[in-house]
Amino acid sequence: MGETKRERALRLIEEKGLSRPRDLAAHGITRAELVRLVEEGLVVRQARGVYAVARHPISAEHSLAQVAKGVPGGVFCLLTALRFHGLTTQSPAEVWIALAEKARRPRLDTPRLRIARFSGEALTEGIEECRVEGVPIRVYSAAKTVADCFKYRNKIGIDVAVEALRDFSRKYRGGATDLARFARICRVARVMQPYLDSIA
Repeated sequence: MGETKRERALRLIEEKGLSRPRDLAAHGITRAELVRLVEEGLVVRQARGVYAVARHPISAEHSLAQVAKGVPGGVFCLLTALRFHGLTTQSPAEVWIALAEKARRPRLDTPRLRIARFSGEALTEGIEECRVEGVPIRVYSAAKTVADCFKYRNKIGIDVAVEALRDFSRKYRGGATDLARFARICRVARVMQPYLDSIA
């Protein structure tokens, strides 16, 4: 016996990890059906316009999956990217995302966002694509993130940037070329040089 429409809807939501109503509409699942599944407690609203099955496994990076669904144009950056790459002891209360200077501010109620405005190569270079809980996410590479931390040192603190540089140098022994490239793109090569010299 084939699966019912309700079973198919649940399977699709589970397979996608996190879903938006328009993702489901593309598969013939209406908003009314989604609302019914929420009312029955089989599906839960994770954030504004983002849904998951009630038994969805929550990982440490769950907030990244939520934000990636709600803000598909964003790139995880700064403290959030540092945490993702294991380059900080900080545990940021907000999720940091990079957006183009003219991009609209996202309307996401949870988790809390910190927006950093990037432009040109600083926005487009060094993006890695990964999956978290089945959701594709975009995050800046470890080397790009370290350079970004020096560029935004007034926002996050020079101590955080220096700690990230030290951790990067230990973790990525052959990463100096990448680091130099992103330092040029972010225009912080001169700022970073004394710190590079001190850990060489």
